[in-house]
Amino acid sequence: MHDHTHSELPDDPEIRSWMRKLIWAWIFSIPIAVLMFADRLLGIFLLPETLMNWVILGLAFPVIFIVGFSTVWSGFRGFFTFYFSMDSLIALGTVIAYFTGVLTFFLPTKDYSGVAAMIMAIFITGKYVEARAKGRATQEIRKLLELGAKQARVIRNNQEFEIPIDQVQLGDILFIKPGEKIPTDGIVVKGGSAVDESMVTGESMPVEKRIKDPVIGATINQDGVLYVQATKVGKDTFLAHIIHLVEEAQGTKVPIQKVADKVTSIFVPVILVLTLLTFGAWWYFSGDLGLSLGIAIAVLVIACPCSLGLAVPISLTVGAGIGAKHGILIRKGEAIQTMKDVKTIVFDKTGTITKGKPEVTAVHSLVPETHLWEIAASLEKLSEHPLAHAIVTKAQLHTYKPVKQFKIIRGKGVEGIIGTKQVLVGNVALLQDKRIPLAKVTETIDSYQSNGKTVMLVAENKRVIGVIGVADAVKEDSLFALQELKREGYVTVMITGDHAVTAQAIARQVGIDQVIAQVLPEEKAKKVEELQRYGMVAFVGDGINDAPALKQANVGIAMGTGTDIAIEAGDLVLTKGSLTGVVEAITLSKKTFSKIKQNLFWAFAYNVIAIPVAMAGLLHPVIAELAMALSSITVVTNANLLRRLKLRASKK
Repeated sequence: MHDHTHSELPDDPEIRSWMRKLIWAWIFSIPIAVLMFADRLLGIFLLPETLMNWVILGLAFPVIFIVGFSTVWSGFRGFFTFYFSMDSLIALGTVIAYFTGVLTFFLPTKDYSGVAAMIMAIFITGKYVEARAKGRATQEIRKLLELGAKQARVIRNNQEFEIPIDQVQLGDILFIKPGEKIPTDGIVVKGGSAVDESMVTGESMPVEKRIKDPVIGATINQDGVLYVQATKVGKDTFLAHIIHLVEEAQGTKVPIQKVADKVTSIFVPVILVLTLLTFGAWWYFSGDLGLSLGIAIAVLVIACPCSLGLAVPISLTVGAGIGAKHGILIRKGEAIQTMKDVKTIVFDKTGTITKGKPEVTAVHSLVPETHLWEIAASLEKLSEHPLAHAIVTKAQLHTYKPVKQFKIIRGKGVEGIIGTKQVLVGNVALLQDKRIPLAKVTETIDSYQSNGKTVMLVAENKRVIGVIGVADAVKEDSLFALQELKREGYVTVMITGDHAVTAQAIARQVGIDQVIAQVLPEEKAKKVEELQRYGMVAFVGDGINDAPALKQANVGIAMGTGTDIAIEAGDLVLTKGSLTGVVEAITLSKKTFSKIKQNLFWAFAYNVIAIPVAMAGLLHPVIAELAMALSSITVVTNANLLRRLKLRASKK
């Protein structure tokens, strides 16, 4: 099987296909342009006239009927289904113009076959730009699968084997070392450890696992050895279930970007009627078939909505370029259009509003604080637990005191002897087990817990000497970003797997309007769906568990500092992992959509003005074609004015 790389785009086939068409279209169209330009504008005949007709017909044929076959086919299909698209005018205009080249051998009429090739080449260029601008189609299913462990260490007949994950059977005993991914869902049968489940639950604090506790495949074992009995394998695992949810949400997302096509479906029949009326009227009054045909083709050519075809994708391309400079990746074009209608913005908590890792946020010391940190950090330095890391990081000691008889008390804390004193650092349960009185610090413990902090107590010789509050700290710019969004009238909602107390504490800190706490991973998408009953919803998240919700939301905004799957599930990706990016992404979306509307207006206005001029016989098809190219240039230039946009959200 071919091994795909991460950098390969899943919609590469579409982009590559249009790229190939574009190259071939211009390989044949450039010589046509040179011949026509030399002949009709400069009066230089590079070839005898009869030969010239054959050469242009020969060069134009592959452009229209081979390179442009899919466009011609879908365009003419509209005449049978009575659903006209932009392709219908392109197809009819190019095919009729091409066959005037054949008609010149039988009737005294003009040859517009070269014009036909040019129209198709410009149209294909627009389609290529569109394919590039629409962004990358989702890779998240493959990325999700890649998140699982590849190998598993199993114990069979008292022997250890390393086998591919797909060979793990129900009931197998798996052996997982610290720092390794847990291969599949199961139950701990021996050992104990803290497991980082943030990637699936969104809970930043590691979860203690003892015998009989369930574990989830693809989560990371932290500081102990685990023996796990496999209870689910393959399609039944939690990860497989999340994959299924993402697939479902993907299938239900409807593209909104149909403005141009809807208008074109009315525009095309109107143009066809006008073309027939123009041809009939000119033939009736002038009796000149060649002239009448030329004017009718000029009407069709000038009406070919190339600028219409470029209006949306070129604005998207420019918008995407500006976004990329500011760390905003536009992955789905329709998100630009949807964003203007969003009323509610839902945020995941861990790693989105908060940093996603524990930090010491408060301390209450009954002894000199330097002594407290010296004791706590010297003991915790020997532990691998993330809460221990938080304490060591905060203490910033240059030298640590030697610890004797160090011991980890699973799920409760650590103990040891420093000098001659028995020292403990752990939770309330540990100190209660050791019968250490907590009366002096009860108020502090309650206060910290009500503010969503994890409480760590430090005791020396059966006496509490300090309380340390550890929490998942709020990112520096979350408050500013959320204030900006409220100022712009958005309803802000935080959704999290965390306990309600912790969630409310964070919400108060940053000014979130509404909190939905204790939400299971698979329920996030459902909660988003419920909010969608009241209007359009954007979801901002960064973990695997956010992927279905990112898909379900009208606009999914993924934090680029999060997991690959979340990034791939987002319509917009913020590479810097800062919430000010959400404010900037909204500004960019609105301005880009405004540019799209302007471009559609100019594209239509150009047609509305130019068509009567062509009907009056004042526009040669070659001039019509140049005018058409000019309208496309206007649209591109207008889109490029977006580059003046000041995006940076600045703190007032």
